[in-house]
Amino acid sequence: MAKLELTNNDVIVKPLTTEKTVRDSEYNKYYFEVHPKANKYKIKQAVEELFSVKVKDVNVSNVAGKPKRRGVYTGRSRSWKKAVVTLVEGYRIKELEGQH
Repeated sequence: MAKLELTNNDVIVKPLTTEKTVRDSEYNKYYFEVHPKANKYKIKQAVEELFSVKVKDVNVSNVAGKPKRRGVYTGRSRSWKKAVVTLVEGYRIKELEGQH
């Protein structure tokens, strides 16, 4: 069985933009949806290389899909993985600042 190799572009799926993430970006915290098989080390490496910043800490959580109904049919929305990346003081991700 071959080992799955994730490139840096595969690790980060998309940045998350909500009121909370905008508020936390003032404290050098950025939120991303990441690949379900990515670990903290790969996430840190990807953020540092893609955005040219220094990462202080990475927290991850698996977000369970919510139950959904469409008429008599039931199902679930997909589950996904969220990463909260804290940067070293003085670093900012300028690419994400424009989204706020």
